[in-house]
Amino acid sequence: MYSNKENVNILTSLLSTFGVRHAVVCPGSRNAAIVHNLNECPEITCIPVTDERSAGFYALGMALGENLPVIVCVTSGTALLNLIPAVAEAYYQCAPLIVISADRPPQWIDQLDGQTLPQPDALGRFVRKAVTLPEPHNEEEHWYCNRLVNEALLETLHHGGGPVHINVPITEPLFEFTVKKLPEEREIDCTANELSEDEAAAVTLHFLQAERPLLLSGQPLNALMDEAVYLVADDESYTPDFVLNMGGSVVSKRLKQYLRRAKESWLVNEAGTMADPFMNLTYIIEGCRSDVEDYLTTVLEVRKIDFVEKWKDLLDRIRDHVNAYQPDYSQMAAVKLFEKKIGQAEDMYVHYANSTAIRLANTYAEHEVFCNRGVNGIDGSLSTAAGFSCVTDKKVFCVIGDLSFFYDQNALWNQKLRGNLRILLLNNGRGGIFNTLKGLENSEARDTLVAAKHHTTAEGICAQNKVDYMKVKSMRDLKKGIEKLVDSKSRRPMLLEVFTDVDEDTRVVKDYYESLKQVKI
Repeated sequence: MYSNKENVNILTSLLSTFGVRHAVVCPGSRNAAIVHNLNECPEITCIPVTDERSAGFYALGMALGENLPVIVCVTSGTALLNLIPAVAEAYYQCAPLIVISADRPPQWIDQLDGQTLPQPDALGRFVRKAVTLPEPHNEEEHWYCNRLVNEALLETLHHGGGPVHINVPITEPLFEFTVKKLPEEREIDCTANELSEDEAAAVTLHFLQAERPLLLSGQPLNALMDEAVYLVADDESYTPDFVLNMGGSVVSKRLKQYLRRAKESWLVNEAGTMADPFMNLTYIIEGCRSDVEDYLTTVLEVRKIDFVEKWKDLLDRIRDHVNAYQPDYSQMAAVKLFEKKIGQAEDMYVHYANSTAIRLANTYAEHEVFCNRGVNGIDGSLSTAAGFSCVTDKKVFCVIGDLSFFYDQNALWNQKLRGNLRILLLNNGRGGIFNTLKGLENSEARDTLVAAKHHTTAEGICAQNKVDYMKVKSMRDLKKGIEKLVDSKSRRPMLLEVFTDVDEDTRVVKDYYESLKQVKI
């Protein structure tokens, strides 16, 4: 039996029709009718998460893992506001997140009634579409409610996709479940814009006509580009005149500044929206990046471009140096050993948290990397990986620093997690990246207030959440620990905590960049 709330039933019916199959649900009374319907709907599987902030990232990880829309459902009031970090990340990753919030009737907003605040448009510009459903009393209002749900759901995948917000006011009584069957609702479909072969050919021609063209892929991978720019910053012969930017976030600030020296850049993205990180954008191509890359790669296999070959040769020599360079025991050594162990990661998925972790991935990863670089926050990296692990049977690895891990530790507070979630925790007792920021060493506040110095470990957190725990403090133990983390079978998540010294981590990175000067340009 379903709820007797018509707007809830219209919404549930269309969610099922649109092929939505997973919902992350949070506790509450005002959203109970929605949660009841989602649980009652045979096509939808519900995963409970108590912490709304974590729930948003769970749903984000699931949406990324399936590349399909995923629901996160919360009750009224501040519960909705806790989703903003995950929704902002989903917006910049174009992830199809469906935020469904229960709401109080509008007449009670701002009247000192419990759990009431203005919820329409509460997520601001971080959603592609925000609608508030009426509670229908006639056919016209039913049609309007149906239209609003269709409009919102279409936007989750339109022009590259992204998050949407469906706000559902519900009047009391809340808990009457008397409807035997969901209504058959009108579904509105759309045809996505696709990049034609002629358009791909035109982009390729422009690339070939440039004297010094450069093809750049952002997230999930722009490996070794930071190292290359470090070496060639003063050599104008490596500076491109045209950059074909395939979209996604560029981690390296050094690389972004370097590419601003190019005459122009073109951007390829499915949304057709403008992003100008290099300050020289002249053209936006609305289409799938892989279509352009595949077409261009095929052409370049036949027609060689001296500038492209020059860059390929440089990156190959840097890669040889990276493979040969053996860092001392440190976070860098941990990531190198981990990446060497997993290789091309063809039968697994790898998530990296922000800050130091993703920067080390850019040096060592030779496969697709997932990372919340949309807005670059440390919140939710673990929850995103955990949510991802819920919708795949393959192993999902999360390489994460200590502050990111402890901030998001509630990600492990979930009974649905299985042994395919593996965590490599890099713990040097603070935000180590702050040791690398020039000038900050002169502040007495750096260690305790800016870098959040601490003496916390993950052992107790793992014990209370039934996560298999290991720790290492030496290179010998590190090798064994990584082998066990990658190869062992387990019914529960596994975590390897790597303890390092922050000053030693900083020294190793500096030594690494100094060693790069051995590579001839």
